[in-house]
Amino acid sequence: MVAAMCGQRVSSEDNLMKDLLRAAVAAAVVTGSASSQAAVSGAEWEQFKAQFAEMAARVEALEAENARLKQQGSSVPVDDLSKLQADVAVLQSQNSAAAWSEKIKIGGDFRYRYEYIDVEDRDSRERNRIRARMAVTAKLPSDTEVGLGVATGGDDPVSTNQTLGGGGSTKDLRLDKAYFRWNATEEFHLQAGKFSNPLYKPQKSSLLWDGDWRPEGVSAGWAGNHLFANFLGNWLESDTRGNNDEFAWGLQGGTRFNLGEASLTTAVAYYDFPTAGARPFYGDDDEPEFFGNSFTDDDRYLYNYEMIEIGGDLSMNLFEMPLSIYANFVQNQDADDYDTGWLAGATLGKAKGKGTWAVGYQYRDLEADAVLGLLSDSDFAGGGTDGKGHVITGAYGINKQWSLGFTWFVNNEAGEKNLAEEGGALDYDRIQIDTKFKY
Repeated sequence: MVAAMCGQRVSSEDNLMKDLLRAAVAAAVVTGSASSQAAVSGAEWEQFKAQFAEMAARVEALEAENARLKQQGSSVPVDDLSKLQADVAVLQSQNSAAAWSEKIKIGGDFRYRYEYIDVEDRDSRERNRIRARMAVTAKLPSDTEVGLGVATGGDDPVSTNQTLGGGGSTKDLRLDKAYFRWNATEEFHLQAGKFSNPLYKPQKSSLLWDGDWRPEGVSAGWAGNHLFANFLGNWLESDTRGNNDEFAWGLQGGTRFNLGEASLTTAVAYYDFPTAGARPFYGDDDEPEFFGNSFTDDDRYLYNYEMIEIGGDLSMNLFEMPLSIYANFVQNQDADDYDTGWLAGATLGKAKGKGTWAVGYQYRDLEADAVLGLLSDSDFAGGGTDGKGHVITGAYGINKQWSLGFTWFVNNEAGEKNLAEEGGALDYDRIQIDTKFKY
């Protein structure tokens, strides 16, 4: 095609040059005639010579252009065509890879932990633990995504830690997440499967829910400029074969707004976990575990957990560092006593980047039947409910993806209700030193 176009242009230029040559010949004839005709003045003669010189220069330029076009119009070598085709193939491959990376996202984290536990009237305990998590999400048409995640640990619903030892034995890797999510609009989404907890928690409060807990069921969420709402439906057990199937649900609404240079987030929620009369949903049938909750003589839950929750956090800057003051409160409407839990705390700074740091303090009091102990914090006061005490935290950023931190559960009291007949609550202390990596 290039050769054809060049050929057409060359033909056009040739015709123009022929016309100019004809004009030059005519000029020569006129010149010869002018020498014999006295009617042509000297001024006219000089003007004619100038025009002729300009025309000759144009002819010379056209000849050079014609030669260049002829050279360009020659066939492209086969080797050059092969190289061009290879470059196009590489470009297409790069585009395909870029399109794949835009649809598939991979992320995760790794944590190494040293832990020291000291419980009254018991031998102190030390252990080293790891946690590794990885999740893959795929974006699909119609604003949907599918996620799959794996994590270390066993089948504990609120822990993905794996204790090192056993002579170097291999460690468990389990399904941590498997879900689909449909973003119906910019404000509303729906998801189902096993997924990250979608509920708002003041500064990641674990008063009701441990950070490792993954609900199993359905959820929906809506978020506007200042208001938000979440619905959660969770199967404690979906299989009817054992006659212990239970579906729990909750509804949360909240608001976010600015107060000058500060921002305030608050929320209120109601959760219905119909557990009264049910057997434990996790653990050994021979030695059932209720994680601090009350139970009957035949090892069944004594109460439902009809929980009203209120929480919020106020964020601002102090000495050019982020400061958050937060609180969380819960009460079980079905329990007769020991039905309340609350916490309050503050954090200063954020360990996100080289040289950044954060410190925090919290006080917590969680009575035995305030929340479902199975899903509450697995570390505070030994895990579950029926504990109170202090929590001090700190972290330092080595770089954007690597940080060091510690958590100190100070003077926790475990078993205020459940150990009342055995001398009362036990003093409980736990220190965790972590190094974390995110990718």
